[in-house]
Formats: sequence, structure tokens, C-alpha cells
Amino acid sequence: MTISRVVAIDGPAGSGKSTIAKILADRLKWSFLDTGAMYRAVTALALREGIDPLDTAAVAVLAAKSQIETIPSVLINGVDVTVEIRQPEVNHAVSIIAANPQVRAAMVERQREWSQRQPAGTVVEGRDIGTVVFPDAVLKVYLTASPEERARRRGDESAASIQRRDDIDSSRDHSPLRADESAVLIDTTNKEIETVIEEIVACLNLR
Repeated sequence: MTISRVVAIDGPAGSGKSTIAKILADRLKWSFLDTGAMYRAVTALALREGIDPLDTAAVAVLAAKSQIETIPSVLINGVDVTVEIRQPEVNHAVSIIAANPQVRAAMVERQREWSQRQPAGTVVEGRDIGTVVFPDAVLKVYLTASPEERARRRGDESAASIQRRDDIDSSRDHSPLRADESAVLIDTTNKEIETVIEEIVACLNLR
């Protein structure tokens, strides 16, 4: 697979992925995809329908048949779940569903298909973008920040919840959260957003 115009941005919760990816996409006049919102949308729907997140087969079927949009609002099967996907119950269950290999396979296929339809490049953020979804991305960035800073930024989620999700996502068998060996590592603690954007643009211009 050869992907020539993707910037892959990975990192743990609260590292600034979504904010920075959106601004970068706007700067480059490229499209933007929040893959985490896709997994959260599936999680929200599963909870709505009373499906146990640990029921891997049922969740996989749900993910395969659902239609998901993330821009400008997060929709699943036409239902706006933009607010719902940030609720505590979704925070608690999303890493379980995201660890489901069948769900990941379905989402990765959609993410790749979506990127191929974009007229320009695209900035994609998540937790396995540079390592799994777009291994040939033109630039891979891994963002991080101190635990205290990440908890402060999240606001809707406690430090303990963030750490729990990071532990699950980093240790899962399929597509674990980790920095690709070729990724540019940026610690966003105490950095202005614009400073981080400029660092990424500078790296992009050198490639």
C-alpha cells in the first residue's frame, strides 16, 4: 500500500492530537479525520442498544453494518452522538471495543477508503495511524504530554480514567498504542499550539 499525502498523528489521550490535527489540516487545506471518534461512535451505539462491550461478535456485527460520519458532527446511522461519545460510560468502554480486532479491521478499511476519496491530502489522528492504518504516510508524528497536563486538557475525564485507557490501548494485542520508529516525537507540555503546528509543518517541508 502506498499513501503519499497523509500526515499521521498518534498519541495518548490529552496529548493534543485532535486540536493540532484539525488546525494543521486547515493550514494545509487538507481534510481531517478523527479515527477515535469512529470507535467512540460504535461504543455509544453499542451502549444504546444494550450490547455488552465484551461481546466481541455482537459489537463486530454492529460496527460492520453501521454508517459513520465524523465531520462536521459525529453521526452513526444518522444519529448525532457528538456529545454522547464524550460521556463517562463511553470513556470507560471505548478501549474495550477498540481492542476488538474485527472492529479495528472494519474501521481501518473505512479509514483507508475515506482517505483515497480526498482530493488533496489528509491529516489523520488516532492511536495506530502511523503504525497500522497508514504505514507509508508522508509524515508520522507522535504527540505526548505530562500526565497532569493531559488530565487538565481532557476536562471530561479523570487522570485515572485516562491512565486506564492508555494502559489498555498500549497493551492490547491488535494495533497497540505506540510510536512508530520513524515518527517525529513532540512533547506538547507547556507548548503553545501554534509552536507545535510550526514544528510539524517544518518537518513536512523537509520531506
